Parts: sequence; C-alpha cells; structure tokens
Amino acid sequence: MKLNNNPLLQIENLSITFGENEVIHNISYQLYSNEILGIVGESGSGKSVSSLAILGLLPKRISNITSGSIVYNNKDLTQLSNKDFQHIRGKKIAMIFQEPMSSLNPSMSCGKQVQEILLQHTSLSKSASKEKTIALFEKVKLPTPSRIFDAYPHEISGGQKQRVMIAMSIACKPDILIADEPTTALDVTVQKDIINLLKALQEDTKMSIIFITHDLALISEIANRVLVMYKGDIVEQGDVTSIFKNPQHNYTKALINSRPSLNTRFKTLPTIQNYLNNTFSKDIITPQQRKAFHKKLYSNPPLLEVVDVEKEYISKSGWFTKPSVFKAVNQVSFKLYKGETLGLVGESGCGKSTLGNAILQLDKATAGTILYKGTDITKLSRANIRTLRKEIQIIFQDPFSSLNPRIPVGEAIMEPMKVHGIGTTYAERKAKVLDILNRVGLLEGYFNRYPHEFSGGQRQRIGIARTIALQPKLIVCDESVSALDISVQAQVLNLLNELKEDFGFTYIFISHDLAVVKYMSDQLLVMNKGEVEELDDADVIYNNPKTEYTKKLIHAIPKGL
Repeated sequence: MKLNNNPLLQIENLSITFGENEVIHNISYQLYSNEILGIVGESGSGKSVSSLAILGLLPKRISNITSGSIVYNNKDLTQLSNKDFQHIRGKKIAMIFQEPMSSLNPSMSCGKQVQEILLQHTSLSKSASKEKTIALFEKVKLPTPSRIFDAYPHEISGGQKQRVMIAMSIACKPDILIADEPTTALDVTVQKDIINLLKALQEDTKMSIIFITHDLALISEIANRVLVMYKGDIVEQGDVTSIFKNPQHNYTKALINSRPSLNTRFKTLPTIQNYLNNTFSKDIITPQQRKAFHKKLYSNPPLLEVVDVEKEYISKSGWFTKPSVFKAVNQVSFKLYKGETLGLVGESGCGKSTLGNAILQLDKATAGTILYKGTDITKLSRANIRTLRKEIQIIFQDPFSSLNPRIPVGEAIMEPMKVHGIGTTYAERKAKVLDILNRVGLLEGYFNRYPHEFSGGQRQRIGIARTIALQPKLIVCDESVSALDISVQAQVLNLLNELKEDFGFTYIFISHDLAVVKYMSDQLLVMNKGEVEELDDADVIYNNPKTEYTKKLIHAIPKGL
C-alpha cells in the first residue's frame, strides 16, 4: 500500500510519566490517511497509554506528558483544553475500548447510546438520529437492528456489544479510529467477523485505524504497518510483511514465537524471557511419543464418564405466556481418563461452560449420568458433594474477581484447605502454602500481600495455587488463560503441564483460543448449539475436520503471514 507523504497524525518524541515513573520514553511515529496501523506489545508496554494521550484521556492528577507533541490537523493535541477536546473526541478521533460491557451504559438501551453521540455532534433531529442509528446497526451487520436499538447491553452477546461500540465510534465518520484490544475476549469466529468488519468499514469510509493488540498473528490479518512496543519504547516498526518475514528485534521474534504453533508441539512453550535470554528448549513431542502416551492412557478405566447429559433452562416472560424451554446441553457423552487433557471448544453459547458447571455439580444436569470413579455424582447428597469438591476443582477465567480483595493471598489459599481438613494446624497449612507458592513460581514473601498488588499473570498463578492446594484429581480450566498476554499465557500453560506431570492431574480445558487448545489437548470435543459436533484426537480434528462448523472454527484462527 502506497502512503501519501503528509501524515494525518504525527507523534514526536512523546514521553509520559505516572508520578515519578516514566512509562513512555521519547516515542515517535506517524499515522497516514487511509491506513491501518497496528500497535503490538504486552500489558505494560505503553500501547494503550500512548493512545489515550491522543484523545486527552490520561488521568489528570497522576499522569503528565513531560515532552513531545501529538499533531493532528496542524494542532498539537497536548496543548488542548478539555473543552477543545470535546469537539474532537467522537467526531474526529473515536475509540473502541477493550471491554464493551463496561464501556456501554447498562441503564440505557443500545440505540439511545449511539443516538446520544449523533445528537451531540450533529444537527440531526431525534427521529433522523434514530434512523441513522438503525442504519449504522445495519452497516455493522447487527441482526434485527430495530430490536437491538431497544435492547439493553445485557440482552445481547459479547460480539453484538462490540458491534454496537463500533457503530458508536463510526457514527460521526471520524478521520481516526483507535481500536484498543477490540477482540481479546471474543470467540475466534466472532473475532474474524469483527476484523473483517473493521477492514470493510475502513475501505468504505477511508478512515485511518490504530489497531492495538498483544497478538501479532491477529495484526497480520488487518494492518498495513506495525510498530512493536516494549517497556515504553518502540523497538521496531515497518510494513506488516517485513516485520513478520524478517523481524529484527529479539522481542518481536519472541512475540511471534510465544504463541503455540499449529504444526509443532514443543515440550515447553518458549516465553518472551526465554527468547530475550536465548534459553528456550527446542525439544518437541513427536507423533510417535504422543501415540505411545495415549496407548498407555486409554488402557485404563475412565476417571469420568459423561452419558447423555442434558441441561434445560425454562424461561417465563409474562403471566399469560407459555414457558419456553431452552436446551443449553443436549445428549452430550464422552469419557475422560486419568492424566488426560480434554479440550472443550465452541462459540459463546454452545454450552461448554454449562457442561463444565454440570460436571462440577454447580448447576445440576436435567438428565443423563455423570460417573466419577464409577459413582453417579448427579445423585449424591449435599454432604457427599461437599467431599467431592475437594477432588474436582475449577480454575476461573478472571482470578481477580474470584479472590477476596480484603484477604491476603496466603490466607485465601489456606481457606479451602481448612474447610476440607488439609493440615491440622495453622503452621502446617502455612508451610504447605509456602511450598505451593514456590511451585507456581511465586515468592514466599507474597503470602501477606493482597490481590490488587499482583499482575494478571501472577493472579492467575495464585488462582492455580488455590486450586492445587486441595490436591484435586480433576480440574476444569474455564477460559483460564484467555485474558493473559501471550508470554504470560505461555508461562501459565507450561505450569499447568508441569503440574499435570508432577501431580497426575486430569484437565478439562475450556477455551475459545483454538491454537492453545490444540497445544494442550489429548482429545478434543467440539460443541455447537449444546451438542457434540466432533470428538477425536486433537491433532486428527485439526488436520482433518469433518464438519463445516469445525472447519469454520479452524479457518478463523489467526495464522500470521
């Protein structure tokens, strides 16, 4: 793509401090008309902070632009007052945030929120702005735009909420759209749809997009140029092909290679630090080794057997309407063996988490049998289910919300040990916790710290520590790495595999990231609309998917160039 010589946005020698700490160090880059610029890097690299500075959205009291300029339309945006920014935000430069649920107002209908932007920045009447909003909903390919106009955010799916955010951001035909991790929490197919939508909108409106993500493979699908950020510096920038085919900086090489490969199964995933220190192992698990492991694994009786499990939900919308039945899980059957990892994949709403909750006895199945060590756990008494909790545990997606912010992490890990009678004294339990903290790569000194004092990756390790403290046999990992940076994700996946080997754990690994699931799984169960779509060896399914639905899921994985 040929770029014109005059940048639409020019950032020169920009430095930003938070208190005494400089978090952005003298960075410079340009955004040209009618281009998509990718900014890639891990959490803390400065990619979101530098983009918030463009819109004047840095927190006023604790942050400060100490040097440099951000020039748009011959104006230095660093010199504008908040009042001046109101004429630019939303109208000339718009932003799509990472989490649409927290960015949308839960007390306003989706249509009203988009209409509000139009009424503020244009001279459209109320009726004309409603028509324009519905037209925008059609443009971003929302189903039944009139219904979604009146729907509240909680009544639509994650992908639909993100489309509402996109409609809001393009409402005033901005020159620049900043998309900050707009697909991180979305299914791989929804992610593909959003990427295609943004590309189509960009071609149609000729606006420029700054696309921020930690996923370099995803950047390759949308961007013309890429800049790579690391610890507040731009370490590399160039066109997308040269960055992928011939990366110069070790950090860029690490970002490209830390993601699980679809072709090679490394015994240990390389992390960013491995690449930067040149300490990673290139040992792989060969198909012959995998076959021998499976032969041994499947010669034993199953640890868990799920037979024709169903889960129905009954909804009643009014006094005089007939209740409607929704089957979230429909006649699902599979066997899980000790030491195995079963991958469970499918789009949002396919029933994978519902099935996980039924196995955990958190939401009882409507029909069917769940045999754990030969016992039907659907018929257990409350007391026996409590005992079972020790053997079947869960690692949650968001460890922060699953930890009590007022309890130090050491106490949080000890709490379930006390409930289940592991250890007889405080000193004995504390010694076990300190040992577990070491085991998951955390320092003993963290025992008395609180959850907010840790990074996302460290919190996930605390969640894992809390789970393994009970010495369970079966662990359900429900989207437990989906919100993590690629390098932290690699560390956590390596840790889960190490623990599986050391303690003989068995995993049900639920995720929408199919590259991760393929790397982790022995068997793969693909779910679609509550039913089993395919069940086979993970490699067999990836190499030769049988159904159109599975083909669509695999085709949607960002592959890189």
